Amino acid sequence: MKTPEELTSLFRARGLKVTPQRQRIFTILHDSPRHPSAEAVYEAARADMPTLSLRTVYQTLNDLASMGELAALDLGTGATRFDPNLSPHHHLVCIQCGSITDLHTVFPDVAVPTGAGDGFTVTATEIVFRGRCASCEAARTPELHPTHH
Repeated sequence: MKTPEELTSLFRARGLKVTPQRQRIFTILHDSPRHPSAEAVYEAARADMPTLSLRTVYQTLNDLASMGELAALDLGTGATRFDPNLSPHHHLVCIQCGSITDLHTVFPDVAVPTGAGDGFTVTATEIVFRGRCASCEAARTPELHPTHH
């Protein structure tokens, strides 16, 4: 993700208003490797700026996504998540806690089989693996882990 200063310049170049609230949002996104929801960004920013509105956070995130600076992801975790990592990658999604982890692995054989797409042009491939993260798996109760004899 671009630095907060670079994002500030991009916003100004597009005629978008740059406020201290937006600059705080830029910093939160830049400093976090996570895939935050708008609500998570809002909570982090409100710690320093109690007058910040959730609407400002949504507008800023959507502006960044429309500018191609963030990817808006719907990974079935209940809220749109925003990914500041724009390099090609896939995701591991925990079905228990909803955490999302980037997976930088190439799957060279993944493609629409010839003829199956009926003229469809693929512009990107996204693979989502669902399961339990290490923390959630470790926290499972022993009765949920059947023993094999």
